Amino acid sequence: MHALLAALALWAATVHAQVPAPTRIGYLDTKRLIDNMPQTLAAREKLEREFAQRDTALRTDETRLEELRSRQNRDAPILTLDAAETLQREIDALERLIRRSRDNLRNELKTRTDQETDRNWREIENTIVEFARSEGYDLIVSSPVVYASPRIDVTDRVLERLRRQYQTREGGR
Repeated sequence: MHALLAALALWAATVHAQVPAPTRIGYLDTKRLIDNMPQTLAAREKLEREFAQRDTALRTDETRLEELRSRQNRDAPILTLDAAETLQREIDALERLIRRSRDNLRNELKTRTDQETDRNWREIENTIVEFARSEGYDLIVSSPVVYASPRIDVTDRVLERLRRQYQTREGGR
C-alpha cells in the first residue's frame, strides 16, 4: 500500500512537473514607441537644426513668389508686354526652383530621418529583448495586429526603459 501511494505521489509530481507554465505574451505598439522615445525626439530636434537654414531659404523664396504674383495681378493693366512676359518668366523660374528645392528637402529629410531611426533600431530591439527576458515574457508581438488587449500592451513599460537608458547615457555626457 505504501508503495502504491509512493508511486502515485511520484507520478503526480512527474505530471505536475510536465505541465508547462502559462505562456506570457505582450503587445508592443512600435509606431507609438518610436514616435515617443527620447532618442527619436532628440533626433527630430537635431534634424530641425540641420535643415533650418534650408527651410528658411525655401520660405523666403515662397514669400518672394507671392510678392511677384501680387505684383503681377496688381500691375497687369499697366505693364508693357515685355515687362509682363519678363515678370511671368521670373515667376515660372521661381516656381520651378521652389518645387525642386521642396522635393530635394523632403527627400533628404526622409533619408536622414530613416538614418536616425536605423541608428536607434538596435537599441530598441535590445531593450525589447531585455524587457521580455527580465519580465518573463515568452513572446512580444509588435504592431500591426488585428487586436491586442490593453492588458497585454507593454509599450509604455518598454518606452520607460528607453527613457531611462537615454537619461543615463545623456547624463554621462
